Amino acid sequence: MCGFTLESVDLSILSCNLNHMSTSSVTETQVLTGVPVVAGVAYAPVIRPGARPTAPVSAADVPEADRPGEVDRLKAAAAAVAERLRDRAAHATGVASEVLATTAALAQDRAWLLDAEKRIKAGSPAHHAVGGSIAKISDALSKAGDLMAERVTDLRDVRDRVLAQLAGLPEPGVPVPDVPSVLCAEDLAPADTAGLDPTLVVALATTLGGPTSHTAIIARQLGIPCVVAVAGLDAVPAGVKVMVNGALGTVTVSPDAEQAQHAVGKAREDAARIAQWTGPGATADGHAVAVLANVQDGAAARAASQTPAEGVGLFRTELCFLNRDTEPTVDEQARIYGEVLTAFEGRKVVIRTLDAGSDKPLKFAGHTDEANPALGVRGVRISFGNPGLLTRQLESIAAAAQATGSDPWVMAPMIATGDEAKNFAAQARSFGLTPGVMIEIPAAALLADRILEHVDFLSIGTNDLAQYTMAADRMSAELATLTDPWQPGVLTLVAMTAKAGAAVGKPVGVCGEAAADPLLACVLVGMGVTSLSAAATAVPGVGAALAGVTLERCRAAAQSVVQTASAADARSAALAVLG
Repeated sequence: MCGFTLESVDLSILSCNLNHMSTSSVTETQVLTGVPVVAGVAYAPVIRPGARPTAPVSAADVPEADRPGEVDRLKAAAAAVAERLRDRAAHATGVASEVLATTAALAQDRAWLLDAEKRIKAGSPAHHAVGGSIAKISDALSKAGDLMAERVTDLRDVRDRVLAQLAGLPEPGVPVPDVPSVLCAEDLAPADTAGLDPTLVVALATTLGGPTSHTAIIARQLGIPCVVAVAGLDAVPAGVKVMVNGALGTVTVSPDAEQAQHAVGKAREDAARIAQWTGPGATADGHAVAVLANVQDGAAARAASQTPAEGVGLFRTELCFLNRDTEPTVDEQARIYGEVLTAFEGRKVVIRTLDAGSDKPLKFAGHTDEANPALGVRGVRISFGNPGLLTRQLESIAAAAQATGSDPWVMAPMIATGDEAKNFAAQARSFGLTPGVMIEIPAAALLADRILEHVDFLSIGTNDLAQYTMAADRMSAELATLTDPWQPGVLTLVAMTAKAGAAVGKPVGVCGEAAADPLLACVLVGMGVTSLSAAATAVPGVGAALAGVTLERCRAAAQSVVQTASAADARSAALAVLG
């Protein structure tokens, strides 16, 4: 395992390049277990990220006369890295575009740059200053935990890219394999996973991460098998063939080739059957369930519109706000929102208002340092200190709706109380929009009946609901089983929320990553969930799963699941009922 200490000035300890390990160290079949993320089976040789750049050893201080030039060299390197990431973001879509834009902003974040500049002015060479400043900030973020700890991998990725730029080396990252391969790593930076080719990287497996990490989310977008928090994965060298089973959460090292190929063949047959599903969403006995797509921009919406998705259950609007020095204008926002509404003309589109803060700070929103940002000013709470921000966004959505002849729904993230729901609903209705809220905070699930007095629908964000319910950092490999959406505690809150909606005849959807799991989707429908919104690649699998079971079986599975005591037991209970 790689280490990093504040005392370290030689970044070579982070160069965990396992490519030169002898494949003879793994000869017998082993089954490694992790947390299942994306179903599917892949059998291929392992590839690993290449060596990260190392800071050259240099004991000499930079002469005082040369220090301003060294500061300029640092700033130029950071700017070059940020520009490349922004360019990649502009050519990407959906989650990939967002994470690349966020990483680009991180490359020019004032916190580490000012600290590095201070070190250079004290005599440190630029490469040592980069390592020292990012080590300091990474340590602080790790101690903060929760969503802030998620930035550590991103920061270290930025560090390595800046070091490579300073040294005149190629940009580090994941190698492009010659043959279909399984990418294994301790962890993967968003900038790496965002650019993967799913025809060449056929599966992902990581030692760290959780079911809602960036790696997991992008794997769902790519539609490739993924398992995270895999114990023992670091010992598997490049070149060894492995079989990844994303449904079971296993990585089988050196499996029997014939058995592995049979499993892959069976998975392909299942995939072909799933691909034939064309919608609309319904159980085998005709109970309608809307199967929708999660999107983040017009390009992603246009791609999703080519799937059987019946609409958009979650339009994340953060992308047009991130990596900007100023707030986008009403006209800019309206144009972006209009692209999504046009792609799903005449169909349901649910727009989530700005969900920034915490790990996605806005330069223009006046964020202050917080001891625990994940429990701080994020989501709708940003509007408390910036009321015009929400008002202008709602104005933009209304303008896009008028221009496209659409009737979008809007929902606010991070609602905790009935009063917050009431205030948001009043604002949304003043613009002629249909209001709803996200259920991500346990208090909101417990108060769902009272929140529904003010809004027309609810949408459950299982990623944050799991994290806050289980008090577990979603990036912690040690706690990955706790942030599994199959946790009975999380599902009990989902069931309570769905029951509250059914009691007053108002729809309750799920738009978190749980909706992408075909088996769990059936359980959610059994609880009374009326719509499921997932990555576009997951839509056919969810729809096909629902089409194969009756509502009665879904309800039986739901009842069985909430009586279990662990995520593994819940999954097993659902399988026993649904098959």
